[in-house]
Amino acid sequence: MTPRSVGVFCGSKIGARPEYAAAAVELGRLLATRGIRLVYGGGSSGLMGVIADACLQAGGEVVGVMPRLLVDREVAHLGLTKLHIVETMHERKALMADLSDAFVAMPGGIGTFDELFEIITWRQIGFHSKPFVFLNVAGYYDPLLALADHAVSEGFLGQAHRAMLVSESDPARMLEMFSLLSN
Repeated sequence: MTPRSVGVFCGSKIGARPEYAAAAVELGRLLATRGIRLVYGGGSSGLMGVIADACLQAGGEVVGVMPRLLVDREVAHLGLTKLHIVETMHERKALMADLSDAFVAMPGGIGTFDELFEIITWRQIGFHSKPFVFLNVAGYYDPLLALADHAVSEGFLGQAHRAMLVSESDPARMLEMFSLLSN
């Protein structure tokens, strides 16, 4: 099943490699052309701004969710289809989860890690059954996936839960994976 909306977690910085922004542009355009709504953190900078702008320029629907504190710092993207302003990061993650049928983690920093780990944890314990894929641009998530393998070998992560950590480097193939991962 193709999702109607995809929550994307990604950096508020552009990153060190041009491949990161190129993948954000490609994914944003693909979401728009396939009629899939982008749900993301609502920022105007970094990969967040790149993917939102690409989706909007291709005629897509883009919904941002941002805590008031960050809006007040003027990092909110003001050209979105809809911007939800919430009070806390907890509210942000919960609303993004409610608005999304599937999730993608693109390269990012601590905030991205926080969001992706929470959504993976929620799936692991049964709060949702929505698919999740790492968009592993230029091998960005290889060390994290290796850590997950290490956690399995050390007895802290079961193989079934490790299997939930799916990775793809190509945005188009990644979107196709959602139909295979949907329950």
